[in-house]
Amino acid sequence: MLIFTAKLNRKRAVMIIVALAVVLSAIIIIAGLRDRKRTEPAANQVSTSGIKTNEDRVRYLESFGWKVKPQPKEEQDVVIPREFSKVYADYAKLQKKQGFELSKYGGTEARRYTYEILNYPTGEKGVVADIIVYRNCVIAGDVQSTALNGFMHGLNEKITPTNK
Repeated sequence: MLIFTAKLNRKRAVMIIVALAVVLSAIIIIAGLRDRKRTEPAANQVSTSGIKTNEDRVRYLESFGWKVKPQPKEEQDVVIPREFSKVYADYAKLQKKQGFELSKYGGTEARRYTYEILNYPTGEKGVVADIIVYRNCVIAGDVQSTALNGFMHGLNEKITPTNK
């Protein structure tokens, strides 16, 4: 059997506490930086916040590679429902795949901006991009065809003429 003894004085106790505080602070800072990297937009993508002007909205859409007419085709106030219908639940799933959480905006009035896309890869006409903005933040977005048998997909989906 081994027995260790140590004499602990005030100076040594303070040094141990300070060392533990430094280590704990380093862990918190590193964890915060890792979490921040996960939530920051890609280098080529404009942040979803700070979207105040038409130029900001166009720049945001261009960050996904979409070339749009510089003025919105339509602007409309929309209310995000508190309870989602089947159709809206499907839309919310599409938004969740893009990193948007619509459910936390239930009952909120936002503004939808619709822009005509000029460079849709299949050459199809009548394709628009919608973004929904609340308090200068994009909270949802999609690309859709206005044709009778149209389609809808996320802003960041890369479409080629063969995979549409």
